[in-house]
Amino acid sequence: MKRIYKQLGLLTLPLALAAPLASAGPKPSAPLPEEQIAVERLPAHDGNRLYVSDFAFTHMVDGRMHVLDGKAGRYLGMINTGFGGLTTVAPDGSAVYVATTYYSRLYRGQRADVVEIHDPQTLALLAEIDVPPKRAQAATYRSLLVPSSDGRFLYVQNATPATSVTVVDLASRKFASEIQTPGCWSIQVWPQGHRFSAICGDGTLLTVTLDDNGQAVSRERSAKFFDPDKDPIYIHPEMYGDQRYYVSYNGNVYTVLLAGDKPEFMPTWSLLDARDRKQAWRPGGMQVSALHRASGTLFVNMHDKGAEGSHKNPSKEIWAFNLSTHQRTARIASNQAVAIVASQGEQPLLYSLSPMKGDIVVRSIAPGYPKLRTIEHVGDTSVFMEVN
Repeated sequence: MKRIYKQLGLLTLPLALAAPLASAGPKPSAPLPEEQIAVERLPAHDGNRLYVSDFAFTHMVDGRMHVLDGKAGRYLGMINTGFGGLTTVAPDGSAVYVATTYYSRLYRGQRADVVEIHDPQTLALLAEIDVPPKRAQAATYRSLLVPSSDGRFLYVQNATPATSVTVVDLASRKFASEIQTPGCWSIQVWPQGHRFSAICGDGTLLTVTLDDNGQAVSRERSAKFFDPDKDPIYIHPEMYGDQRYYVSYNGNVYTVLLAGDKPEFMPTWSLLDARDRKQAWRPGGMQVSALHRASGTLFVNMHDKGAEGSHKNPSKEIWAFNLSTHQRTARIASNQAVAIVASQGEQPLLYSLSPMKGDIVVRSIAPGYPKLRTIEHVGDTSVFMEVN
């Protein structure tokens, strides 16, 4: 027994020695102060705020819009855009609009379509407007969700697959009407009044005029101004005052004047010379063109070895054209861009987006178009941009 007690005593000796050592150790730190959560307000838009639409093709129920300071190359925030949401920004930068879809079982079940209005300074949701569950679940082309020229209405492209346009009254924040546009697609807003045109499958324009309540009061079909079988056009034009510049798959530019009582069609001109045609240069991408208004410069995404079906190919070069002379003024190396956009203002910039890595190349709109920076890894499958 004495031997057992002796062994137990030896076992307890380290514990006895450890007690004073433990008490001599550092004292516990004071609790950290409670963190205060707040929403930071973004600075006012300066003409170079980039809104990048990420369609999230691998998880389409979770689309998003990335907001960046294009000049500084800094990420500012994100807006959720739901299931394949269409996005646009008010011309004066006062609101961000999203037309999207939600299902009761995430990707199935009862469908609900809404127009969401977000604050551009906090990116917070300000309002949600119920609309008919018909809006086009399509890529975010600029001409599928468009505010009226005075900001009173928001036009939403529908496809069921029958085509129509939902009119939303932004003043009352209510659904106003649905305008049938059979055989016609896209929304081409006129710079005056409550009027829009749609590009039709026979190469004409359907023009609809609305009253102050958003109801259609007249509909008129134009003459044919392009051949959709031989030379189809991209549906998102560049806008300069009353003029709309539509680039075609084969490299022609169709100019439409939206003024007066009906559209007026100007002479068509080509982006290509004989050598370009021999090398099969063609426009390509999702957002194929951009316009810098002060210099009258049209930028176009271009790729060589073009063929039937290559109209969405990424660009090898970005070509610059003088709108007055129709002459090419520059050939700019591209980052395999599918989308380009130009800012206006005192320090205009040209942005080109490649979906391969989500990289955006930023260039100065100045002689030589010097590259300023690359904004890397913006989104999963970002394919459209808007600058404000």
